[in-house]
Amino acid sequence: MILPLLSRARQAGRKLLAVLVDPDKASRSSLRTLGEQAARGRVDFFFWGGSLVNQPQSAYYLRYLKSVTEVPVLLFPGSVYQLDEQADGLLLLSLISGRNPELLIGHHVTVAGRIKQMGLPTVPTGYILIDGGKPTSVSYMSGTMPIPADKPAIAAATALAGEQLGLRLIYLDAGSGALNAVSPATIRAVRAEIDLPLVVGGGIRTQECARHALDAGADLIVVGNGLEKDAGWLPALAETVHGTTTPVPARLLSSRSLPTPEQ
Repeated sequence: MILPLLSRARQAGRKLLAVLVDPDKASRSSLRTLGEQAARGRVDFFFWGGSLVNQPQSAYYLRYLKSVTEVPVLLFPGSVYQLDEQADGLLLLSLISGRNPELLIGHHVTVAGRIKQMGLPTVPTGYILIDGGKPTSVSYMSGTMPIPADKPAIAAATALAGEQLGLRLIYLDAGSGALNAVSPATIRAVRAEIDLPLVVGGGIRTQECARHALDAGADLIVVGNGLEKDAGWLPALAETVHGTTTPVPARLLSSRSLPTPEQ
């Protein structure tokens, strides 16, 4: 699961990389490519989900991704309808930067029994939305305002409160399609206040941006949109994150016989 892996990586001074896959934009070819990259040690986790998932074949594509990689796939759900027991775990998000009670505890109560029945390992995650320069899907769908990008003290206090409430992971996100990534100043402020693993995503489109986030204190960075537009920079990005040109080998699973989405 993500927490032990992050803990071991922190102790060893290693940084990690997650790829966020939006089910609405998934295809067999794109998932196969990601599986091949993961087999070369370039991906540590896959996060699966989005603010709005309309794709009726989401379960199929998740099964396909699981068939071509051994890398853990964790649900990053935008709603209670995105739960799927095929995943390896669930980032149980509490939107602690907002004041929408449904996203703090309401939806969690609704699906608690279902999560227990599904047997999904959960990671209580404090999700903090940071202004990325323009309205994003997550801010619109959640009905919450992000923390201003120039107010790192607010982000740090929010993360500290999450740690004191017993959350196990803090996730700073500028949102999918953000113009600007979470600033190093905000990451440093949060890192100085908490001892929890720190995940940073949204707006990371260059190696330089990734390096700034890692140097500021992120333990794991998440990339999504940047790879959808140009997956060719994943090897260079992974080298930046892992700090080595010698990837850790992993066995690429052959794609098991699966029906096509149309069948």
